[in-house]
Amino acid sequence: MLHTPSGGAGHGTAATDGELMSIGTVLNVLRDEFPDITISKIRFLESEGLVEPQRTPAGYRKFSASDVERLGHVLRLQRDHYLPLKVIREYLDAMERGEAVQLPKLGPQRDGEAPPDPSEGPTAARIGRAELLAAAGIEEQELQEWESYGLIAPLPDGAYDAEAATVASLVVELGRFGIEPRHLRVMKAAADREAGLVDQVVAPLRRHRNPQTRAHAEARTKELAGLAVRLHAALVQTALGVRLP
Repeated sequence: MLHTPSGGAGHGTAATDGELMSIGTVLNVLRDEFPDITISKIRFLESEGLVEPQRTPAGYRKFSASDVERLGHVLRLQRDHYLPLKVIREYLDAMERGEAVQLPKLGPQRDGEAPPDPSEGPTAARIGRAELLAAAGIEEQELQEWESYGLIAPLPDGAYDAEAATVASLVVELGRFGIEPRHLRVMKAAADREAGLVDQVVAPLRRHRNPQTRAHAEARTKELAGLAVRLHAALVQTALGVRLP
């Protein structure tokens, strides 16, 4: 069983040893701690070699308790230590081999370091353009098209935040159904409006002189973002008359 420096026990305890779970069940198990987790994100983590679920003869994914625990560790290392997926994979693989390894320090750390000034905003993991292209399995021309529609945008230094890989994987998946990037501009516009609404709520906290109040703004932003994502998903399901697993 894996033990990482951040977070408690994995959520694999939701299933007994030997019991296998569908990807929908895994989503529900992880959602309590990671409200913005999606099935596409789980599939992307699998494609990056972070987890290897079993497959039924029909091709359906089946996750063990240890798979879910590992996913929890991956998501915590992303959230709390800002580590790229490649670094996380190598670290967890070494842990599973029984090697004595230290957690890489590629971002703000919790132990022995002063936290960043909350007014400066969070420092997220970053990936390069070539890494993003490889993760999404797309060509340079496609990425340029997506950028022209505002679906993905580089940071000032030319790199991308880690969530860009998630956006890219979702654009690719939607494309398999004939939904082109230009069709997704309406989703981007809706997301920007939702982000603006959240920002109106937390902006007074971010401008506060008290550092603790500014730090609270970041926690409030994450909480509101999670609620907005869940509401958006529920509204889409209601409009379509479907229920996702």
